[in-house]
Amino acid sequence: MTPTTATRRPDWPSLAARADQLARALEAEAPWLGLAVRRTEAGATLIDAGIAARGGLEAGRRIAELCMGGIGWVGFASESRFAGVSFRIEVRTADPVLACLLSQYAGWSLSWGEGKSAFRAMASGPGRARAAKEPLFAELGFRDDEAQSAWFVLETEREPPEALIAKVAADCDLPPSALGFVLTPTTSLAGTVQIVARVLEVALHKAHALGFPLERIKDGLGSAPLPPPAPDFLTAMGRTNDAVLFGGEVQLFVDGPEEEAAELARKLPSSASRDYGRPFAELFAEAGYDFYKIDPMLFSPARVTVTALASGRSFTVGSLAPELLARSFGS
Repeated sequence: MTPTTATRRPDWPSLAARADQLARALEAEAPWLGLAVRRTEAGATLIDAGIAARGGLEAGRRIAELCMGGIGWVGFASESRFAGVSFRIEVRTADPVLACLLSQYAGWSLSWGEGKSAFRAMASGPGRARAAKEPLFAELGFRDDEAQSAWFVLETEREPPEALIAKVAADCDLPPSALGFVLTPTTSLAGTVQIVARVLEVALHKAHALGFPLERIKDGLGSAPLPPPAPDFLTAMGRTNDAVLFGGEVQLFVDGPEEEAAELARKLPSSASRDYGRPFAELFAEAGYDFYKIDPMLFSPARVTVTALASGRSFTVGSLAPELLARSFGS
């Protein structure tokens, strides 16, 4: 499969209004969702979903839907695939490329300062399409020029500094008061949910990395087990990754020749990576805590089904790994 240049679809809408509606609902219901809301000096909105505030499962579910720009749906379902795991997270969307890659994907690197006080975080959410700083937006020919607000989800344990917020506002060509940041530490319940809810997104991202034409991906859904939280970042990060790598399932519905659907299915699962086979925390430690030493093709669901719409045939590759999941989850 060779890289291709995707073509912009003329029907891509702005997601800003839908996202803003979901974000304002989070604000209005913050007390019972376990969230805390404040305005910065410049007027940007910060929603704490696990730093000082408690956060929670329902908050994480709704944050995940906000992160998908309001065209993705996230829910909880009973889990019967893995011993000791009672529930899983299910994800679906009306438009996988728009919701997952152009909104949910954590593709914009934000940083400010130097040394121990420096702030670093990867930004996801529909606000990315307003700034359109990543090569992906140029490739797809999309920028959300209609957006009057920009919402971001940050996996972080700190509030972003005022200077960084001002820079993001300038990149978005919006006043700081039009910006919102949802802060979700990996160790929180809300953070756990919104990370695992990316099970469909990682399949889309890998399909893009493999060169599969994005315009041919028409629909999709996925699920992954809900891991227990962990008080330390490394364990929590490992468990959320492993939920997808060893327990994630995705089905994509694609146009085009069925042999290309079969090839995509063969290459998509996490087991196709050279680094597959150990809990992520162990692998990360062995790599010297350097993400760049880990095969990027590892990050994908455990089992993938690709359905060729032209023929109706489905191709399923990969398998769930309950033993590895149990090692990671400590069960």
